[in-house]
Amino acid sequence: MKGRPIYYMPQELAWIEARKEMPRAELYALFCAFWERKDVTFTAFKGLCKRKGWMTGRTGCFERGLVPHNKGMPHDHPASRATRFKKGAVPANVTPMWTERMTQDGYVEMKVPERNPHTGHKSRYKMKQVWLWEQTHGPIPKDCVLKCLDGDRTNCDPSNWEVLPRSVLPRLSGRHGIAYDQAPAEIKPTLLAIAKLEQRARERRDGNP
Repeated sequence: MKGRPIYYMPQELAWIEARKEMPRAELYALFCAFWERKDVTFTAFKGLCKRKGWMTGRTGCFERGLVPHNKGMPHDHPASRATRFKKGAVPANVTPMWTERMTQDGYVEMKVPERNPHTGHKSRYKMKQVWLWEQTHGPIPKDCVLKCLDGDRTNCDPSNWEVLPRSVLPRLSGRHGIAYDQAPAEIKPTLLAIAKLEQRARERRDGNP
């Protein structure tokens, strides 16, 4: 019964140990039939062998020099040919070039013909405003980012974005005043000019030219 201990006679334990290298399921079936044990489950039998350290000796890995059972057998089965990818075929779930999607932060990403630096694939998703800016003005300098001017992150026209040093962004977050993105349109240029001026003054104080 469940929860009650299972007892084994010394003769039974010696019998199991002498045959411990047999496949576990096969040994269990043989044990139950030979000793007429109906109260021992397979799980309990495996637990006994584990506690006693009676391992089968098999690791589950192919041993060095082992000849595969299918060596020399043909693998070009006719039934598999119909479902194989054909050369030049495009999977049905591949998104077309220039496909757009939204990020959780409200930016637009676009699939572009540019090598993915992480996977080596010939295309990748890239921020749309970055792609359009680079096509017009060239690469964005290191340690710089694009800042949306009108607050609408879906407006990816290059004229709506400006390259700024990353160090300027905290000054536009509203930590020390009005947040740029939530400010009225008429004062956005002033907030941006003040942030640039303050950052420039900080750099001059720190000795940066």
